[in-house]
Amino acid sequence: MEHFKYDNKIVKAFLIATVVWGVVGMLVGLLAAFQLWWVPANMDTSFTTFGRIRPLHTNAVIFAFVGNAIFTGIYYSMPRLLKAAMWSKFLSWFNFWGWQLIILSAAITLPLGYTSSKEYAELEWPIDIAITLVWLAFGINMIMTMIKRRVRHMYVAIWFYLASFVTVAVLHVVNSLALPADGMKSYSLYAGVQDALVQWWYGHNAVAFFLTTPFLGLMYYFLPKAAERPVYSYKLSIVHFWALIFIYIWAGPHHLLYTALPGWAQALGTAFSIMLIAPSWGGMVNGLLTLRGAWDRVRENPVLKFMVVAVTAYGMATLEGPLLSLKEVNALAHFTDWIVAHVHVGALGWNGFLTFGMLYWLVPKMWNTKLYSKSLANWHFWIGTMGIIFYALPMYTAAVTQGLMWKNFEQSGQLAYSFLETTNQILDLHMVRSIGGSLYLIGVFLMVYNLVKTAYSGKFVAEEEASAPALAPMRSGGKEFWHRVWERKPVFFTVMTFLAILIGGVIEFVPAFLIKSNVPTIESVKPYTALELHGRDIYIREGCVGCHSQMIRPFRSETERYGEYSKAGEFVYDRPFLWGSKRTGPDLHRVGGKYPDGWHFNHMLDPTSTSTGSIMPRYPWLVENELDTSVTATRIKTLQKLGVPYPEGYAERANADLSRQADSIATNLMKQKIEVPANREIIALIAYLQRLGTDIKVSETASNTKP
Repeated sequence: MEHFKYDNKIVKAFLIATVVWGVVGMLVGLLAAFQLWWVPANMDTSFTTFGRIRPLHTNAVIFAFVGNAIFTGIYYSMPRLLKAAMWSKFLSWFNFWGWQLIILSAAITLPLGYTSSKEYAELEWPIDIAITLVWLAFGINMIMTMIKRRVRHMYVAIWFYLASFVTVAVLHVVNSLALPADGMKSYSLYAGVQDALVQWWYGHNAVAFFLTTPFLGLMYYFLPKAAERPVYSYKLSIVHFWALIFIYIWAGPHHLLYTALPGWAQALGTAFSIMLIAPSWGGMVNGLLTLRGAWDRVRENPVLKFMVVAVTAYGMATLEGPLLSLKEVNALAHFTDWIVAHVHVGALGWNGFLTFGMLYWLVPKMWNTKLYSKSLANWHFWIGTMGIIFYALPMYTAAVTQGLMWKNFEQSGQLAYSFLETTNQILDLHMVRSIGGSLYLIGVFLMVYNLVKTAYSGKFVAEEEASAPALAPMRSGGKEFWHRVWERKPVFFTVMTFLAILIGGVIEFVPAFLIKSNVPTIESVKPYTALELHGRDIYIREGCVGCHSQMIRPFRSETERYGEYSKAGEFVYDRPFLWGSKRTGPDLHRVGGKYPDGWHFNHMLDPTSTSTGSIMPRYPWLVENELDTSVTATRIKTLQKLGVPYPEGYAERANADLSRQADSIATNLMKQKIEVPANREIIALIAYLQRLGTDIKVSETASNTKP
């Protein structure tokens, strides 16, 4: 027998971080929920508008709360499953402090407007590099621990941990490839349609391999532990694992149905999304049937209550995702609050409740005591469950209301409702959503109190004594099940996992990048002028893409409301693409020339002055802030390196071109009795908005902002 110790100190650190960041992330999310029906919640500052708060909320919940929960569960379960302490304490603590610093940097930079605008990947390039290093340290520590294990075969939870590490590393690196323009600004290596494909290959699979597969690993460890029952089916675990990781990676394009993405990619995304139902539900069934014969204990044990609802929410979300990939459903649901409801059923139910169940199980174990109050835990369960219901149901109702109102025509053939009418129609539902979020957060506060009291009632076990026999050499002879052979070869298993997730990405990317007909060019589409480029960067900084799409789908309801549907060739100079995933405000792809410059000025200064009842925040700082033209040349040169065909020497004369166009807009505003200096940020934003969608127009538009 060999004697060793399990390090509970690193688990404790991640556990505390999980709770702290969970409270912070949910508080920010609650603020964002209030902002969608109560404009004063934006606080009239540049740091607290919805456009800047929303990515802060998503990053805090996904990477801070859920990320720390993943590390908590893995650093506790993996040594016990492998009968070996983690390989390197240094890498464990490097993982902890590095991750917390990354989260802190996100909490600082996102409200300041430093963002790439890519969904779930908003952090700028220096932080992306830090994420890569910390994630690599975590993976090395995990794989080396697997190599020095004292058990021959790897338990199913380890498979999912390994797949999560490998796939997230690939996703993050590929999607984050960009060329820095300065210390906190970069431009994506990809543009337009190709950028959209890469982003949603990442975005969908970030949900798959950060919010799903590591939590399946945690389910396979903590659910049987809490139920004191073995996993229902080993063979179902094998089918579940390999089918899930192979199929999931193909499904990203279903986020881009009816867009300018090539039809073959959309069809692939839909087909593999439908196939995902089988392995996803295989995992749910395996989890729930593990509780066979233990249902009486579920009624008594709050830990099992949380876990049962978590696994059920996983099943609901993984059925709904494939349904949303059907074109008939997507036509109604996309860009509506249905997506918000879908995501939060997974986040609040699956990730949140499984984390709560894990914490309620872990703290008494690590502090060698009993849970302070089972009654409080049960109250948390029921309040949290009501929170999810009051959150999700209003959003589903709002989504159907939005979709039907957007598509409704009068008998005369005219659209029945303006976009603003649909927004105001669902404000009450957003108020109810805020109540649901508040209930969920109250439950979390009950948990924090319960866990603190539990810890104070016991004594923390910093290092847990353990022993196990050394790994004996394999004896030759006898036929062994093929997967059992793979399980005792961690490096080989890692390689096979990598190949399984690589195939789908390669098959989708190679044609999209190498066959030019997938992105046909349009001769009239030209690069942005220097002033328009600045305006686009301001648009990105303010998070406008969080509420406005730039993708008109080929539906009569959309072409009547917004204009000609969007073409792939129109986006060849968009780095990053800005198609959006939610319409809190109307689509802007054809807004160029639709309104005079003065309308845009007044709309940004006070949205209600042009759109009565608007819930858009005010942007007075755009009128006050001077445009920083010192970065113009560098940004133009960076884009030239990426292949944008600016004329030779344009970087050196770009500011002169910028001044001429800005003076033209300022003069035009003067004619509309609006006095504003030509060197203000609002001028650049107007230039960008007036450019949108005008390149393919045959006739001259009302915009006079082009140089």
